[in-house]
Amino acid sequence: MSDKRKAGPGAGSVVAKRPRSTNQQSVAIVNTSPSAGPILQTVQRTSNIQAPIIQLSGHTGEVYACRFDDSGEIIASGSQDRTILLWNTYGANENFGVIKGHKGAILDLAFSRDSRQVYSASSDATLGVWDVNSGVRIRKHVGHEDIVNCIDRVRRGPELLLSGSDDGSIGLWDPRMKESVDYMETDFPILSVAFGEAGNQVFSAGIDHEIKVWDLRQKDVVYALSGHADAVTSLNVSEDMQFLVSHSMDQSVRTWDIRAFAPESRQLNVYSGATSSEIEKNLLRASFSPDGSKIIAGSADRTVMIWDTQSKKILYKLPGHTGAVNDARFSPYESNVILSASTDKTLMLGEIGKG
Repeated sequence: MSDKRKAGPGAGSVVAKRPRSTNQQSVAIVNTSPSAGPILQTVQRTSNIQAPIIQLSGHTGEVYACRFDDSGEIIASGSQDRTILLWNTYGANENFGVIKGHKGAILDLAFSRDSRQVYSASSDATLGVWDVNSGVRIRKHVGHEDIVNCIDRVRRGPELLLSGSDDGSIGLWDPRMKESVDYMETDFPILSVAFGEAGNQVFSAGIDHEIKVWDLRQKDVVYALSGHADAVTSLNVSEDMQFLVSHSMDQSVRTWDIRAFAPESRQLNVYSGATSSEIEKNLLRASFSPDGSKIIAGSADRTVMIWDTQSKKILYKLPGHTGAVNDARFSPYESNVILSASTDKTLMLGEIGKG
């Protein structure tokens, strides 16, 4: 992996949040091409964001991670500049908070379910728990011995965090406690992790190409998902907890059936079009839309890819960034609002046409 994950300083302050806007405009992104750029047509917009495409600038380094909170009201972004920036999704999209304290790049983020805290994974080998309103660090989780590449938060039950590191370990954390709850050791660097049903099932993947499925009660691998031909940089479980999407440096995005009684061959679909870079080696990520009908992914060719989950059809190949797109997400509140983070140091917030 590139050493640029360990990177330079940032600064800022925290100011008050502002209420969201209900501004509507009769224009939306309905189709795109990399050569022509986004095509805007005069159709009735259905989201509440201020404009069909909004660039969020403020980071002084590459942006590796972006997240909406569960309400869709707040955006968090993590960067090579060692800061987490907090933004309002609606209204004037103010950067209302700058969180600093990590000594290395911010590589991944997650929000608490009540949106009061944001969790971070850093190249300084620690995890952070931060208060969204004050920007104060509540907890510093120490235990990994190398870069922490990824983090996930359990969706049900008691709040727990999952982390994966270049040291080959998977950490389990209670954000209220300083020490780890448990560790699981592997032989290869871990690049991506995800919680499954009720937090008892855990998915991990890294440079060995294989996705491992763990039972936390047994603390052991119960089965593996094979098919990728290179490092797996991203894992995301669908909202209904039945499917998994993975993004790999083999330039494919794949879906998997993770239900208890699924067929032995669990791979469902392979999606093409998202490229990776042999030079940058960034951890490109993919995720499901809230209803599972679409998949969104970052791509090294500076575009955001969106597919129809069932048909595998490319619905959008969105240009606009001037660097690789490292992360891309759907809003949990408005299904046609998307967010992307790029090595060009910016985020793009936009509305896609429905249908």
